[in-house]
Amino acid sequence: MTIAASVEPHVAFEDLATADLVVDAVYAGGTKGNTRDEPIARLIKGVGNQGGIRSAGSPTRREVRLAVLYTTGMEVDWPDDLDLETGTFTYYGDNKKPGQDLHQTPRGGNAVLRDAFAASHGTEEDRRGYVPPFLLFQKAASTGRAVRFRGLLVPGGPALTSDDELAAIWRTTSGQRFQNYRARFTVLDHDRISRSWIEHVLAGGDPLEGDCPPAWASWVKGRTYTPLLAPATTVVRSKADQLPGDQEGKAMLEAVRSHFQGREHDFEPCAVAIWRLLAPRTGSCDLTRPSRDGGRDAVGQYILGPPTARIAIDFALEAKCYTASNSVGVREVSRLISRLRHRNFGVLVTTSYFHQQVQEEIHDDGHPIALISGKDIVDVLRQHGHTTVGAVQHWLQQSFPVH
Repeated sequence: MTIAASVEPHVAFEDLATADLVVDAVYAGGTKGNTRDEPIARLIKGVGNQGGIRSAGSPTRREVRLAVLYTTGMEVDWPDDLDLETGTFTYYGDNKKPGQDLHQTPRGGNAVLRDAFAASHGTEEDRRGYVPPFLLFQKAASTGRAVRFRGLLVPGGPALTSDDELAAIWRTTSGQRFQNYRARFTVLDHDRISRSWIEHVLAGGDPLEGDCPPAWASWVKGRTYTPLLAPATTVVRSKADQLPGDQEGKAMLEAVRSHFQGREHDFEPCAVAIWRLLAPRTGSCDLTRPSRDGGRDAVGQYILGPPTARIAIDFALEAKCYTASNSVGVREVSRLISRLRHRNFGVLVTTSYFHQQVQEEIHDDGHPIALISGKDIVDVLRQHGHTTVGAVQHWLQQSFPVH
């Protein structure tokens, strides 16, 4: 494999047919200006050059040998998401418009998801051995058709229930309702997929042979997950990283601010609802009286453990409905810190962003505080189906009506 000189691993277009797949390496597209420039079709023969779910083999006959998942990472209505710290990848299926059955999509992508997740719960001899390897590619930031390889996937995850792994969710477009899949995969801890294994699998060989990645073999034989974990090294986010970058996202966040304009203290129950979307194991959460500095808080519990032996960790939450130009500074966070008791944690939700000094002090002093910025709000609303300004406004009016 020839890797061109670059800041990051970069495989030239003419070398794609013989290249190994290296995690986070970029694979160049062609320069002819047509679909022949598409790199995935040259990297993985037989999967085609279009679509988000591409199969080598027949989905209708359930003979898929290998599958590719491709994401642009930019479809705001369908926010595919790779969590680098947990190795979990959330992917939305290929039924993205009304008018067709969940599984009757042109390329059969949702049928591939259905069969793979069903087979993943069988034994090695029974069904799990028939799950095809999934290869994840993402559109690269560079121009053209270049893609970045993100890893080898298996259905499900070590901390996911079967209901969380694959779910048919409803969406509404132009007043028409339809279903699509939300699938969750685990990126396996294997940094290089050899060309010899890819060719072996495509030729119909046993995936457990031919330079098979050990992490894949462990999953097939015992459903043992070994996720690729990559803890973040950046602890301070810039202003741009904390606010939505697209126009629709900015408008969604402004819709939240406008809904509470002139009554910013009423944003607090909305902040609690946003935190619940981010942390679904949140238990009771009660609003407290306005404080001396005019802020309103909530106190609540986060639930851990099995139903028969649960424990609750207390937390305090503050909400700041600020404009995009008004950052949350040291004074606001210091007040929250002063309210935390031993073995408590804090949550601060804002429609703006956190000043650099705040983030540095929280990290350096080890304060257990979750900082939820404007971009985080938009991201979690999108993940829960509120993907347009109108949808956000409807959610606000239904959940937090103006009295």
